[in-house]
Amino acid sequence: MFGTTIILAFRAIRRHMLRSFLTILGIVIGVAAVVTMVTLGNGATAAVQEQISSLGSNILQVRPGQGFGRGGGGPQPPDFKPEDVDAIRNQVAGVTAVAPMAQSTGTAVREGANWSTTINGTTSDYFIAQQWPMAAGRTFSSAEEQAGKAVCILGNTVRTNLFRQEDPIGQRFRIKDITCTVIGVLQTRGQGGFGNDQDDVVLMPIKTVQRRFAGTRDIRVIMVAVDPAYETGSVQESLSALLRERRGIIGGKEDDFNIFDTKQIADTLSGTTQILTALLGAVAAVSLLVGGIGIMNIMLVSVTERTREIGIRLAIGAVAREVMMQFLVEAVALACLGGVIGIVIALAASLALAPVLRVPFSFDVQINLLAFVFSAAIGVIFGYFPARRAASLNPIDALRHE
Repeated sequence: MFGTTIILAFRAIRRHMLRSFLTILGIVIGVAAVVTMVTLGNGATAAVQEQISSLGSNILQVRPGQGFGRGGGGPQPPDFKPEDVDAIRNQVAGVTAVAPMAQSTGTAVREGANWSTTINGTTSDYFIAQQWPMAAGRTFSSAEEQAGKAVCILGNTVRTNLFRQEDPIGQRFRIKDITCTVIGVLQTRGQGGFGNDQDDVVLMPIKTVQRRFAGTRDIRVIMVAVDPAYETGSVQESLSALLRERRGIIGGKEDDFNIFDTKQIADTLSGTTQILTALLGAVAAVSLLVGGIGIMNIMLVSVTERTREIGIRLAIGAVAREVMMQFLVEAVALACLGGVIGIVIALAASLALAPVLRVPFSFDVQINLLAFVFSAAIGVIFGYFPARRAASLNPIDALRHE
C-alpha cells in the first residue's frame, strides 16, 4: 500500500510539472543559499587558518608599541637591542629559536631587470622559527652573520623577476647601494597573513641591513619560537616579565611593547569567520521556511482541486489514513526534490565562486545531509495540515463538490 501511495503521489506531481517546480522554488533557493554560504564560509575559515599558520606555528612576535604600529599621541617606544635578543635566548625557558629582524625596502637591479621588494635582516634562527626550508642553496653561516657579509637569500617572487629561468645561486645583483651575492632561494609560500606576498622578500644577515640600510643597531621585531612541550602562555608571561625588567617598566605602568601569539590570532580569526558563517546560514535558512509555506499553500489548493477525486477514493473503500499519507508523501517528495536540486546548485555555485574569492572548496558532507533532512522535515511539517484536511473530508460532500 505504501508503494502505491508513493506512485500516486508522484503521478500527481508529474501532472502539474510547472506548478510543482514553482512550489519547490523556495526550498531550492533556501537549500542552495544555506549550503553555498556554509561551504564558502568553511573555505574562508580554512584560508584564514592557512594564512596565519604561514606566519609560523608556536611563534611569538614581539614588537615595540601597543599594536602593529608604534601608536600615536605619545613618544615613540624604543626598538629592541641585540642584548635583548641574547637575554631572551638565555633566560626564557621553552624557547627553541630567537630571530631578530631589521627591515628596509629597496629596488633590486640585475642586467636591466629591477624589482622593488622588502629587505629583511635576520639570523639563521629565522628559518627555524618560520619552519621555512630552502628550495636551493644554504642559509647564513655564523661567520657571515658576525661580519655582516653582503650575502642574500631570495624569495621566489624576487628570484623570478630578477633571474627568470636562470639558476641564481652564486650570482650577484645590486640592491640599493650594495652588491649582494645570492646563496640560497626559499621555497614558495604564496600569500600570507593580511594578504601580503611572503615570497616577495630578500633576506640578509641582520648586521648587513643594520649597517648598510638602517644605520642603527636597533631591532624592530623579535620572533620567538616556542617549544611545543611548553605552554605558549607561560612562555609569553616569562618573556613579558623579562622585557619589562630590561625596559625599566615598573609597577602598574603599561607595557611599551606587545607580544602577538600567532596561534591566538588564528583561533580568534577562525572563530570570527565561523560565527559570520553561522549567521549567514541562519539568514539564508529563513527562505526555507518561506518555501515550506509555499508548499502548504499549493497543497491546500491541490486538496480543493482534487476534492472529488478524494471523495471517490473514500467512497470505494480508501481509509482516511491512506488519503492523508498520499498528500503527505506528495509534500515530502516535493520538499526532498527541492533539497536535492538546491544541493546540486549550491555545489556548482561553490565550485565557481571559490576561485573568485580565493578560498579553497571545502565540501562538508554534514551540512549537505543536514540541508536535505531539513528540507524533508519542512515537507512533513507544512504538508501535514493539507494532508489532514484532505483525510477529514466527508465522502458524500466530496462527491457533490463541483
